[in-house]
Amino acid sequence: MIRTPLSLTPYFLAAVMVAWGFLWHEGDIAAVRIKTQGVATVGGPFTLTDQYGNPRSSADFHGRFMLVYFGYTYCPDVCPTTLAVIADALGKLGKQADRLTPIFITIDPRRDTPDVLKAYLKSFDSRFIGLTGDSKAIAEVASAYRVYYRKRPLEGGGYALDHSSQIYLMGLDGKFIANFDETLGPNRLAAALRKYL
Repeated sequence: MIRTPLSLTPYFLAAVMVAWGFLWHEGDIAAVRIKTQGVATVGGPFTLTDQYGNPRSSADFHGRFMLVYFGYTYCPDVCPTTLAVIADALGKLGKQADRLTPIFITIDPRRDTPDVLKAYLKSFDSRFIGLTGDSKAIAEVASAYRVYYRKRPLEGGGYALDHSSQIYLMGLDGKFIANFDETLGPNRLAAALRKYL
């Protein structure tokens, strides 16, 4: 057995770690590498109510790309910013935008009635479809899209909703293609969408 003087122990351990890191980086330790394949399970069928009070299902949009965003009309910053980015990106796409349906699904069905959605979405783009429903239906579609949201009480009553903020591109068959962050901005979002249209 080789004994290492105590003063050299930290250096010996550091040398072992560096050697292990080098081997892993070079691919000699294959067991550590993980390969993944397949498509993310995001999205699914839904039946909700649009801003005009009409029932709308995911099947209504088959044959068109859907650009789906979850949020709520009382959101102070992220939601209006994201919807403005989407609206601006649609403008930059020109005629290509005709293949897309931008969809805003509320996570606050208690306050976001069809009339509230209708008034709110007018500020962004007339092409937006706003969808609401009962709490159970919203929870189901949010779960299918892997959307996080949670009610947070505010001082003096009322509440806000903490939520994830992703824009989902769904294909002509309603299946997930890609997701984007609003921090891309309208130019880069339009450029990213062009690759799929």
